[in-house]
Amino acid sequence: MSYDRAFLISLGTAVAQRRMAKQLSQQELADKAGVNRSYLSDVERGLRNITLFTLDSIASSLDLTCSALLAQAENAQKLKAESGQI
Repeated sequence: MSYDRAFLISLGTAVAQRRMAKQLSQQELADKAGVNRSYLSDVERGLRNITLFTLDSIASSLDLTCSALLAQAENAQKLKAESGQI
């Protein structure tokens, strides 16, 4: 798996974890962020390379900044790299 793909998966995991912690369904978060539910599902599975505007919309809907959401993904990515998972 490429590093880029692994990062998208880490970002999607961070989105999904925060969504679940806030007890939001994918549909509820998608509605708040102004995206389609299937698009959000693709983001959470690391299948979409989203724009900064979409990242900002999703992060804001999760009561996070883009930098906080990216930091969560980067930390997960770093841990995977250190453990040899990527």
